Amino acid sequence: MPPASDASSSPVAITLPDGSVRQYPGPVTGAEIAASIGPGLAKAAVAIRLDGGEPKDLSRPIDRDTRIAILTRDAPEALEIIRHDAAHVMAEAVKELYPETQVTFGPSTETGFYYDFARATPFTPEDLARIETRMHEIVDRDETITRAEMERDQAAEFFAERGEKYKAEWIHEIPKGEAISVYRQGDFTDLCVGPHLPSTGKLGHAFKLMKVAGAYWRGDARNAQLQRVYGTAWATEKELKQYLFQLEEADKRDHRRLGRELDLFHQQEEAVGAVFWHPKGWTLYRVIEEYIRERLKKANYVEVKTPQLLDRSLWEASGHWEKFHQHMFTIVDEGEKRVLAVKPMNCPGHVQIFRQHLHSYRELPLRMAEFGSCHRNEPSGALHGIMRVRAFTQDDAHIFCTEDQVTAESVAFCDLLQSVYRDFGFKDVSVKFSDRPPTRAGTDATWDKAEAALKHAVEAAGLPYTLNPGEGAFYGPKLEFVLRDALGRDWQCGTLQVDFVLPERLDANYIGEDGQRHRPVMLHRAILGSMERFIAILIEEYAGRFPLWLAPTQAVVLTITDEANAYAEEVRAACAAAGLRVGIDLTNEKINYKVREHSLAKVPALLVVGKREAAEGLVALRRLGGKDQENLALGDAIARLKQEAAVPSHAAAVTN
Repeated sequence: MPPASDASSSPVAITLPDGSVRQYPGPVTGAEIAASIGPGLAKAAVAIRLDGGEPKDLSRPIDRDTRIAILTRDAPEALEIIRHDAAHVMAEAVKELYPETQVTFGPSTETGFYYDFARATPFTPEDLARIETRMHEIVDRDETITRAEMERDQAAEFFAERGEKYKAEWIHEIPKGEAISVYRQGDFTDLCVGPHLPSTGKLGHAFKLMKVAGAYWRGDARNAQLQRVYGTAWATEKELKQYLFQLEEADKRDHRRLGRELDLFHQQEEAVGAVFWHPKGWTLYRVIEEYIRERLKKANYVEVKTPQLLDRSLWEASGHWEKFHQHMFTIVDEGEKRVLAVKPMNCPGHVQIFRQHLHSYRELPLRMAEFGSCHRNEPSGALHGIMRVRAFTQDDAHIFCTEDQVTAESVAFCDLLQSVYRDFGFKDVSVKFSDRPPTRAGTDATWDKAEAALKHAVEAAGLPYTLNPGEGAFYGPKLEFVLRDALGRDWQCGTLQVDFVLPERLDANYIGEDGQRHRPVMLHRAILGSMERFIAILIEEYAGRFPLWLAPTQAVVLTITDEANAYAEEVRAACAAAGLRVGIDLTNEKINYKVREHSLAKVPALLVVGKREAAEGLVALRRLGGKDQENLALGDAIARLKQEAAVPSHAAAVTN
């Protein structure tokens, strides 16, 4: 039944998402509306949305006609509220267990929440376990969560009296006239804009505290150091278990650990942000590089190489100096009084090659590719294994074309990119359309033209996309191609950018059909992006168990007895002659030990030979992860492995 109201109250009409309208005699809360619809909705409701605006508390009174959506736990917006509530419950637990602690801020995050605490004694893992236990107790208490507003000075005094100097300091910086709201649950009160759940019991038990890290008040290293406690929270315990499983699996697949265990690469302090490739890792790198090179050759790209050091004047002319100079490594040439920059990208160098002679429209499109070695002065705190480095190589290319060719070239590139991703095993690819950023080069008219051209191209390619507002490059809009891996994680790798600006700034021209000079359009494109990062993604995607065509070592010949050593050498030579990357193990270890060691090294195929195999020209073929072995004639085994090791067959079918 609709709630009772004061006789002086005006009726309120509430329009629900299905278009139906419910009449109430006076102001009504979201909780009351949910209850009037049904007990199931009342139990599931966590917040409301008015006229498509931001979520609000269920307890907020509604005193005007409006459209309303009642958000339940399964709504995407509800998860952020759940996580914010988990942060408050954690803060309440900390205050109960360690009353001397001051609380600062505790927002939700993409996978959970955190809260920064000021406390002289560091939190220990045992402390986190106690806090988490108390959080579950607070949930079980089902404390009502209420919102109240305070005057600015009243709020500052309230928190100062309770020893919360950080809260009091922050309140003084809230603009005058802005409402200051607090939320109470049990004996805990926090400064917060909300919204929150109706009670702590609504949070549920799908949360877990994860770790403690250092932080600074207001993110400034000159301020007091705080302790940041991270947690994760989900709508259901099933989702929590799935997330924790994903984390455990991600740890097993961590490319840094596998890089060491599989002897692929290492990094060290004397070369921060760079990679030392070991023989196996460099083999993997070259396999990928050669694969891409062949794909580009079939698509009529020409390969070039540009200098590592370019004069500052070129970067100023291109516009990169103004935008990126803080990320460039520079060298001052005292003799010639000039500043050189180690290139962070390849684009200006490719324009210089294009400009070396005046091209005819008949020569376009010109597809210029480079495995460009680049360096960027990334902050040390942002570096992460070979995912984020300072020295990296891009599978970079620039297509110089006419405006009329933009669509066809873009469609051809999208087809090529998707085919390459399929070869590497990635079938779930999404596209983001990033339009003009706030700070950019070129006129609005130029950007209108570039965005229209790219939008037309992605639609012509038949690719659905989502908008990524304001995230384009400073010289043009771009498509970002996002891979989803085996763990459901997203990785942005490929890009396609339409650029009318750089050819203008660097004075690139071609002779058109009319005999006049025209500016080419420049399509910036990459498929893998950074070679280093893509290899890290592959390592984690396959957990180091690469498909045969990618495996650095595709097979190893193992001997059961020394009497088979000579035959094992014959087997190795025959495999190598067939183009397989093959090793041999003639050590005096037992065969079970050898199998185990090479299985840990994730070698896809093991060819076991003993006296019988040597006498009959056989091999016992064992697969990684399999317990059985198959006895085959040497020629048959090699033929089978050679077929399986071939680069995916449709790679050869790509035509321009």
